[in-house]
Amino acid sequence: MSHPMEQSETITTKVPARLDRLPWSRWHWMIVIGLGTVWILDGLEVTVVGSIASRISEDGSGLSITDTQVTGIAAALYVAGACAGALVFGRLTDLYGRKKLFLITLGVYLAATALTAVSFSAWWFFLFRFLTGFGIGGEYAAINSAIDELIPSRFRGRVDLIINGSFWIGAVAGALLSVVALNTEIFPKSVGWRLTFALGVVLGLVILLVRRHVPESPRWMMLHGRAGEAEALVSDVERQIEAEKDLRLPDPEQGITVTQRHSIGFGEIARTVFRSYPRRAVLGLSLFVGQAFLYNAITFGFGSILVTFFHVSSGVTGYYFAVVAFLNFLGPLLMGRLFDTVGRRPMIAGTYMLSGALLFATAWLFGAGRLDAVTMTACWCVVLFFASAGASSAYLTVSEIFPMETRAMAIAFFYAVGTAAGGISGPLLFANLTSSGVVSDAVLAFCVGASLMVAAGLVAVFYAVAAEGRSLEQIAPPLSARTSAAPLEARPAGQVHSAPPSQGTPR
Repeated sequence: MSHPMEQSETITTKVPARLDRLPWSRWHWMIVIGLGTVWILDGLEVTVVGSIASRISEDGSGLSITDTQVTGIAAALYVAGACAGALVFGRLTDLYGRKKLFLITLGVYLAATALTAVSFSAWWFFLFRFLTGFGIGGEYAAINSAIDELIPSRFRGRVDLIINGSFWIGAVAGALLSVVALNTEIFPKSVGWRLTFALGVVLGLVILLVRRHVPESPRWMMLHGRAGEAEALVSDVERQIEAEKDLRLPDPEQGITVTQRHSIGFGEIARTVFRSYPRRAVLGLSLFVGQAFLYNAITFGFGSILVTFFHVSSGVTGYYFAVVAFLNFLGPLLMGRLFDTVGRRPMIAGTYMLSGALLFATAWLFGAGRLDAVTMTACWCVVLFFASAGASSAYLTVSEIFPMETRAMAIAFFYAVGTAAGGISGPLLFANLTSSGVVSDAVLAFCVGASLMVAAGLVAVFYAVAAEGRSLEQIAPPLSARTSAAPLEARPAGQVHSAPPSQGTPR
């Protein structure tokens, strides 16, 4: 049902330009900490479950479940939950705002993780792994939308990459935590694995306390009948930053005229993404599927390869993984700035194709018997240093190349497709290849992931958008943006007046 005010008011506002011209400040750090740190929880979740699967399945763990059920059924349900959560909460994020949903999704994660910690049967564990994924999947749409709409355009690339790359800080913590949790001299079998989930709850509560202070996106408010609140919020932020920096902010650039809309249907979202922006849709799908398969080609069989081919003790594989995960974080951290300076197209295409080529080289060395556990891990580190920056840029890309009204849903769709491809079909493809004990099978797994990564890089060469330093409204004008006459454009920022409905012309 349409809101009674839908398409009834048109405003001219400088809110986007005012946000983009802000210097970096404590306010921006609050946004990064409040919104970005949730990826640490995701990395912790995924890594811990994979690392402690063998302990949960042992007699005396307090849970009657097999190792295969933990790494197979539970992992697939977590991924399925993430896909479903992204789509459900992505839609709600576009309808009801970024802030409401990034509080709700974190609440779902906290409740589901706490209930996972007290699992007493396999079905209970499966259910709450699904719901944990449901909350995490919703986070991706709500958080990436809010980050892109609140961070100034000249910093958007590096901030988005580093935040999405922080998943690997959680992975490092999860890998090291699993070493402690598996030590029965410290914790009984039935306690250690439960405490790992409890730690995720504690960290999530801390993030929730910070997140309460993160505001709603003024860009979202200006399109949903709350232009006055958007103007007041931005004015308050400007006053804070001028006092902090002891400067006078320059006048913003020209404003934008939009017709306020309270909702748009799935049909219009689909038409916008796939008919108005078909090349961008192909780009988004290619980037997400490519990185999903590359990561599954390596990480799904990580421990199995070390144990099977290099006779590494399963009790210390966590140390190897911690090193690889740390290099995954360094990639976006050290290269993020280049996505804003060198540019999106060369950096996205370059990181994808280079990581794919390096994985091909690793596969050849492994097949030729020239690697041991340490050198194999070193090769993975180099591959994933570049691949992690590329994978993070996939989230950045789909969150900035589609119109404001479709942003969260677009993120959700491409995330769900990529995650389903890598997290559901990926394990089915790679499980037998990496655990068979046959060198040529593992080589094939690497080559599949490398091929898709190189292919995605080639797509980026032709279709990537030069979004660096540009406002979101320049990259993809809102569906309700008006190409109106000069008198309308000249009206003061935030002034509301009657006007015929207009949806603008997507470009």
